[in-house]
Amino acid sequence: MLSVIDSATGSATGDEMRAIDAFNERLVAAGFWILAAGLGHPTTATTIDNRDGVGLVTEAPYVTTSDYVAGFWIIDVPDHATAIALASDGSRACHRRVEVRPFL
Repeated sequence: MLSVIDSATGSATGDEMRAIDAFNERLVAAGFWILAAGLGHPTTATTIDNRDGVGLVTEAPYVTTSDYVAGFWIIDVPDHATAIALASDGSRACHRRVEVRPFL
């Protein structure tokens, strides 16, 4: 999973969106694409804690920080090196930091 890290709302420019679209097309063409999506700003988050049946619902993110996950790509690649290379290209396309994490 490639997570896009942002710190501003609605910060994608037209050039960035075109670069992201081109990157997405490249992922599809290479057979790496599974899913990609943007996420709402943390102010739109609702956190649920139903451990032990407590049923706590909080209209806020679970953590408050200036940086947050603004979107993601789920890809299927043959190795870690390919994921790192694609994360580098994705970071360049969206002009944000990208975190790489494998699914367990």
